[in-house]
Amino acid sequence: MEKYCSVFKKKDMGSLQTLVCVKQVKQEKSEDWDESMPLPGDIVEGFDDVDELFVPVKAKSELSTQLGKISHLVDVILVKVRRGDNILKLPVRVVLDRNSILQKRYTITSELDERHVAVLGDLTLEQCTELQEMSRRVVSLDYRGFSKKGVKYDWKMKTGTYLPDQRCTVVSSILFSPLQVEHNTEATTARCMAWFSAAVSSGVPLVFVNIQTEQILTSEKTNTTGKEKISKGKQQNNTTTMQIVQGIRLWFLPGVSEVLLEMFPELGEARFGMDIKRTEEGFICVYAVAKGSAADRAGMRHLYEEANATGHLLVISRLEGKSIMPASASSDGLLHCCDHNEIRDTLINAIYRMDGIHVHIMAWPNQTRPAITRAIDAAALLPPN
Repeated sequence: MEKYCSVFKKKDMGSLQTLVCVKQVKQEKSEDWDESMPLPGDIVEGFDDVDELFVPVKAKSELSTQLGKISHLVDVILVKVRRGDNILKLPVRVVLDRNSILQKRYTITSELDERHVAVLGDLTLEQCTELQEMSRRVVSLDYRGFSKKGVKYDWKMKTGTYLPDQRCTVVSSILFSPLQVEHNTEATTARCMAWFSAAVSSGVPLVFVNIQTEQILTSEKTNTTGKEKISKGKQQNNTTTMQIVQGIRLWFLPGVSEVLLEMFPELGEARFGMDIKRTEEGFICVYAVAKGSAADRAGMRHLYEEANATGHLLVISRLEGKSIMPASASSDGLLHCCDHNEIRDTLINAIYRMDGIHVHIMAWPNQTRPAITRAIDAAALLPPN
């Protein structure tokens, strides 16, 4: 490593010395790479010209200029590259750099595969080394593993068998946009986890899955005239400002499983017999079930009494297969939830038509269920202890 230490010496301008390096290749199929091709991380030291004399290069622009001088004279040249501890001479072709717009620049491509075009750059030794490690993993059979083959899969049968409802995703999420006073993801994450902890503490049986950052495109309209004050009669200009902010998405399971209740009204019944309300965190929970009602016959009263006895809430996750859980928290601090009136109208319309309705309930650990209920365990998605 001593012979490479000189690259870390400061230039007069105070920057690290750089090397001519292959930054990337444009060939999309990395499985077609091999060690005879220019690979990301290769340090280009020079090439043999038409007289087989070695031409050293120190910068990308210099290499491009030298390649341009011989591009019309030869079909194939040998480029000397440093790859790890090895010095290689790769047969390549000189091609026009398609990324160059203002002036002609040249680069190299694999002799046998014209798709394998090298994108050159001036990088530090550390950057080159990182790229070389990536390339080593791609071309090494020890890392690449066995070749892949497509096999048929019965998606329709699997979704019909292993989902609570074919329209359901099982796992759910909520997206938190940063407040105007939040200038880092830590603050938004803290607020996200406060919401999750408050929901669980209130008795909602959520199961944490994952948390991630997510880019959100926002827009803001402003009225400007070029002056601080708008004079009477002067036309107002509307300007829309677009910006990207970092949000936080929380993934969770709605309970250890979702219990499907199928409620069917009988002649003369004007309601399904369950009273619902919204929690502070935006979930719809059942707070009363009438005896002898359609909800009671479906097993909801049993679940409600058991949940009430253990300090849990009986929370509805889906109505007719559609999620009614909170979906997002906006930058103004508002939770965006399913419209309570729309839920009520769905229930009223079903009663009016004397139709049955499907309700999914979030199940909690150690819950007993009546024989008339059906459940698909979301907990099966969790790894074994």
